[in-house]
Formats: sequence, structure tokens, C-alpha cells
Amino acid sequence: METLWGIHSVREALAAGRRDIHRLWFEKKRAAGRLAPILSLAGKKKVPAKAAGPDQLARACQTRLHQGVCLETGPYPLADFGELAASGDRAGRSLIVLLDQIVDPHNLGAILRTALCAGARGVVIPRDRSAGPSPSVSRASAGALEHIRLARAPNMAGAIQTLKKKGFWVFGAAADGAESVFSTEWDLKTALVIGGEEKGLRPLVKKNCDRLVFIPMAGPVESLNASAAAAVILYQAAGRPGGPGD
Repeated sequence: METLWGIHSVREALAAGRRDIHRLWFEKKRAAGRLAPILSLAGKKKVPAKAAGPDQLARACQTRLHQGVCLETGPYPLADFGELAASGDRAGRSLIVLLDQIVDPHNLGAILRTALCAGARGVVIPRDRSAGPSPSVSRASAGALEHIRLARAPNMAGAIQTLKKKGFWVFGAAADGAESVFSTEWDLKTALVIGGEEKGLRPLVKKNCDRLVFIPMAGPVESLNASAAAAVILYQAAGRPGGPGD
């Protein structure tokens, strides 16, 4: 069992309806304010709700940043990578994001939020050495985790090869890339690979990409962090012909 906390995470988990929901806990003095829509939604979905004090909520969530609400749920329902790789709309368009060793939950949450907003069909993370779906990631994503399809793959190089066989063109984000993200011609079936916060893409992952793209930097700072870089590149890819931003 997991305990989600924070207004956005709880609300989106209820709205998405993808998890098993066991019980909603809320701070009574906040029930008539920002929690009112959540309590209404829980009622419509017949989720048991119980008032609790702030200390009880803090113990349940292991944080005092709960915003007066938490939700007891089943585990996050990971998507099947094979099904995700085979997905696409009627025109065959698909944008999938692969994250190579993103270990910071806040970066993962921020990238999931951007990916959902940019119209990505799903996000893929490796089985090892990566942050995974958790209450902290759900909160960092403002609840986007509860809606987006997140899959695990045994390894990134293998996942890239699978996507290539499904007709995807794979773009890796790298400071030493050959093409600017602002001049790249994105494919209708695009897979975007973002590397970890410190080392970027691992050599084998980089080698398996079809093309490497970079973000031009005007100032003295060498690079953006992973979530900021992902936001820039995702919206460039989303603007490809026939994409959601076109």
C-alpha cells in the first residue's frame, strides 16, 4: 500500500481512477476550502473518507507538507513497455520519452508533468538505477504521474532497439550532439532519450541513438538540469508536423 499526499496528487489519483483506492484522510478544518472538490470527488467514487488531525496526517505521510489530505492506495500501475512501443494514433504519430538513470524524484516528477502536457504517449525508465513511481514523484509531478503511462524496461539500449523495430526515430539529448534542437527535423514517431543529471547519456545508450541533439547555450552556464532540458526538447518535438504542437 502507498500513501499519496498533497492536493494535486490526491485529486489526480482520484480523477484518473487507475489505482485501487482504500481510504481518504483529510484535515477537518480545511474541508470547506481547497479540499472541498476532493471530498466531493471521493464521494462520487464512493471512497471512504475520514477526518484526522494534522499530526495523524503527518505520521501517515511521513511529512508535514501534506496540505491537509492523504490517500491510501494500491501500488502505481506500471504500463507494459511492449504495448507502449506499439502505440500510436490513427495517423501513426507517437512521442515516447526514455529517461536514462534519472535518480532524483523531483526531476522525474517534473519531466513526467512536461511529458504529459506536451502530448507524449508515455515515458520509459530503466529497471535499475532510476527513480521510480512514488508518492514523492507524484507530488513533484503535480499529479501527472497518475495520468501518464510509465513503463520500466530491463535496459535502455534494448528499449531503443525495440522502438527502432517499431518504426521510431530515436533522438538522444547530448551536449556534444551534432544538431540543434531548434533546427532538427523530428519524425512522426519520435523517441527522445534524456540522460541523468550528472553524466548525461551513457556511452552505449548514446551509441544506439539515431541522432544526437543539443540545446544551444548563450550564457556561461554549461547546461540545463535534466527536467529543464527535457521541457525545451519535448516542446520542440511536440511541434513536429502532425504533432500536438503543430
